[in-house]
Amino acid sequence: MRFGFIVSKKVGGAVVRNTVRRRLKAVCAEALPVVAGGTDVVIRALPSAADVDFATLRAEVHRCLDRASR
Repeated sequence: MRFGFIVSKKVGGAVVRNTVRRRLKAVCAEALPVVAGGTDVVIRALPSAADVDFATLRAEVHRCLDRASR
């Protein structure tokens, strides 16, 4: 399976974008058992992702992955 991340300049400066991307990568690494093999997942970070804490980000990503796996 592959994960792709879209974090545009609307999210923030380079430091903020990289922080959001690293957080998303960590959440997706935790979610590997949930996602079926051979699946491609693309996550687009909205500007509000820069202000969200890690637990909320994790909950949202897991909710979307659960919904997509149905």
